[in-house]
Amino acid sequence: MDAALRHLLRQTSRSFYLTLRVLPAAVRPQIGLAYLLARTSDTIADTELVPLDQRLKALQTVRERIQASRSDELDFAELVRHQASPAEQALLERCEESLEALAALAPPDAQLARAVLETITSGQELDLRRFAGASAENIIALQTDADLDDYAYRVAGCVGEFWTKTCRGQLFPRAKLDDARLLADAIRFGKGLQLVNILRDLPADLRQGRCYLPAERLAQIGLPPADLLQPENEPKLRPFYHECLDRAHGHLAAGWAYTNALPRGQVRVRLACAWPILIGVRTLARLRQANVLDSSQRVKISRPEVRGIIWKTVLRYPSRRAWERQFEAEAETQVRKAVSGEDQK
Repeated sequence: MDAALRHLLRQTSRSFYLTLRVLPAAVRPQIGLAYLLARTSDTIADTELVPLDQRLKALQTVRERIQASRSDELDFAELVRHQASPAEQALLERCEESLEALAALAPPDAQLARAVLETITSGQELDLRRFAGASAENIIALQTDADLDDYAYRVAGCVGEFWTKTCRGQLFPRAKLDDARLLADAIRFGKGLQLVNILRDLPADLRQGRCYLPAERLAQIGLPPADLLQPENEPKLRPFYHECLDRAHGHLAAGWAYTNALPRGQVRVRLACAWPILIGVRTLARLRQANVLDSSQRVKISRPEVRGIIWKTVLRYPSRRAWERQFEAEAETQVRKAVSGEDQK
């Protein structure tokens, strides 16, 4: 990946760029390009000022260009015009450069990147069609737990597969690992991170007419999706919401098992996995204490906290026991803080 695309990556996502920088150089171009193209297609899908049919058409064009099944030049002028963020404008304007870089990857790497991007863009298209016409006055919800699990796989679980296959092929192809277990945990790792985002962003999504909590489960507790716009309904939602938090925690625990199954010599890859997991655990703990239907109480881990997590992982790495206990220790610390009320001070 050239310097211009690396700069674009940094503009687009500071948090992911931090993860990318710590990865070994052998896998940065593949993972960075896949991220850039996924963000490009996501920008297309999220440009609500452009009519749905135009976004679907643009998304389909990008999908076909990624898969190299068409070669006509992209024209995103209308989409660019409606971007408030300079970084998102640049993503669209420089999509051709990203596609050229994808085509320049070694064939096995390009194949892996194209496969994950096909899955991700299929999820984005499904989302667009599913939530067509959604608004705060017309909330549309996923129907079942299976729908939620499928969505989490399409936009994040598949990334765990891609990440694993890329790192396995480039960094530790001869390591003796249980590949079936590694891939299964990698998928759960991605799903867990996506569930954290879904559970944290519930109030904001509801105000856009999107409810990722399944309607079937909400009906069982007598809460139509529209009722989730009222913060006073949070106590009624809480048992099911905490069940979702438990599920996300379980997925992150699988992600931690995945991280520790990687060869111990792969320090950079292990760090890149550990950071989002530990940030996710802390986020889940905060969500257990918040009124998650109150849009004014959005849970967010501060930059100083993120830096603290990063430094602690680095300092603990030499001690196998201290490193491996980090997931459990982070969860215990957050429970203690919640009980003592320290987080509310």
